[in-house]
Amino acid sequence: MKIRTPIVSAFVGLCALLGGLPGVTGHATADAVAVVDAPAGQLRGAHEGAATVYRAIPYALPPVGERRWHAPEPMPRWDGVRDARKAGPACMQPPMAQGPYNRGEVRMDEDCLILDVTVPDGAKDAPVMVWIHGGTLIWGSSQSPMYDGREFAKRGVILVSINYRLGVLGYLAHPELSAENPEDISGNYGLLDQVAALRWVRENIAAFGGNAQNVTIFGESAGALSTEYLLASPAARGLFDRAIVQSGYLFTMPELRTSLYEERSAEAIGTALTKSLGASGIADLRAMDARALVNQAAFVGYAPYGTIDGKILKRQLVDTFDHGEQAQVPLMAGFTSDEIRTLSFLAAPYPLTPEAYAYDIRVRYDDLADPYLDLYPVAPLDKSKFDSTRDAVFGWASERLVRKQMAIGQPSYLYFFSHTYPAAVEAGLGAFHASEVPFVFGAIDRTPAHWPQIPGTAAERQFAGAMLDYWTSFSTDGKPRSVNGPDWNSFDRDRAYMLLGDMPKAGNALFPGMYELHEEVMCRRRATGAQSWNWRTGFIAPPLPGATADCRLQQPQ
Repeated sequence: MKIRTPIVSAFVGLCALLGGLPGVTGHATADAVAVVDAPAGQLRGAHEGAATVYRAIPYALPPVGERRWHAPEPMPRWDGVRDARKAGPACMQPPMAQGPYNRGEVRMDEDCLILDVTVPDGAKDAPVMVWIHGGTLIWGSSQSPMYDGREFAKRGVILVSINYRLGVLGYLAHPELSAENPEDISGNYGLLDQVAALRWVRENIAAFGGNAQNVTIFGESAGALSTEYLLASPAARGLFDRAIVQSGYLFTMPELRTSLYEERSAEAIGTALTKSLGASGIADLRAMDARALVNQAAFVGYAPYGTIDGKILKRQLVDTFDHGEQAQVPLMAGFTSDEIRTLSFLAAPYPLTPEAYAYDIRVRYDDLADPYLDLYPVAPLDKSKFDSTRDAVFGWASERLVRKQMAIGQPSYLYFFSHTYPAAVEAGLGAFHASEVPFVFGAIDRTPAHWPQIPGTAAERQFAGAMLDYWTSFSTDGKPRSVNGPDWNSFDRDRAYMLLGDMPKAGNALFPGMYELHEEVMCRRRATGAQSWNWRTGFIAPPLPGATADCRLQQPQ
């Protein structure tokens, strides 16, 4: 039995994813340890290179037993000095399919609400970046070697990397859980974990030498989606100052009790899952072993997602941004050129002939068929298949976020990542989904075992250095810049963007007409209340509703 609609269940494969310090004592030697006295308690970290790393710091009480499916509760200050030199567990998650994102066996525990802090030597009032890992809200961990923060530390930035509850443990909504809550809502526990982690950062980071009023959140894929949720959620307001969205998406979300846009309500999904697992209610689910629960929920098709509950998430993301209700902070957003090469299940097989393709598009897109075929022509058909899905999912969302943030008067920056290298080309992947992450972290030699190997050449390291410069300078003062690349203009300057190809190159008007087409498609589907605006494009798109007074194709501008 599949718990979600086919629209959301299909997307479950998207993964494969991803001395001198204030209050610190110790010596900067290879074997030294450092103790910081933070409001949360004293912590002993390990000095590594030019940074001190504090690992597996609990930011909330363990979400186990009766606290399973409760909002995170504050961790009381602990006694004595806590050893923070060893990596902690990942949150519970099912096995991952083989592929570039698979990190092998990982240690897991339901008691997983922890974060890592990497602090540069001599940090004082340093900018802070908080990394939210991706993995479809099903997989992932803050512990990945690819998320090592020492290159950030070399640029004077504190990196915080967080765990949050995943899968059924992080996002289940159910009528019984709503009844337990004073606000009569349920779901969004993983999102509330992220809010709790950000609150911990605001309250504790000054003890590490960080500026609690200069916090940038950033994430890729489901981490980017989480960043969008945090931008939209009133619960996160005031807890961060900038945001970076790497390959984010703006799909429809289930509402707590209402079926809309082809989505069953979140409570109905939770009720169906409970029955599918042979449980009579929440008490039975709380009694289940966490690993068995997570594995069985994934097996029957449960796909975690944020829930519109009127409190934590008030509206569909597109509506929140249309109303200007999101956090008023500077934003960077972008996507990769070959997103879909590792997500090919999102792109359905196309007709075998150019004629059949053109006919099918005209049937499905009616008056928008010509602009669609201009962007995604009949030849080369394979490229059109991947590009149309890429743009419907990631391209449109990236530009929409930048445009909407610009509309509320915030500096907004768009990028397009097309950088690749021999192993990725030979694998037929190009600049695949998440391929920018090791460059953002300067971790080109710390990728997972099955990731196409990045050459350790001077050119690749220079490119990674430019990426690090742009990301960390944005976190410092809201302006991305690099000594190894051109000035990055904000989007309001003639639709400016940064092309991150062989080396960074400034440009204007990325893919003219792309945003306008997919915005019009989304607008018409949303107006009906009966169609989702997820990734279904081309040969798997439902027939497009007709134009309305509020939904008419605009010319590129």
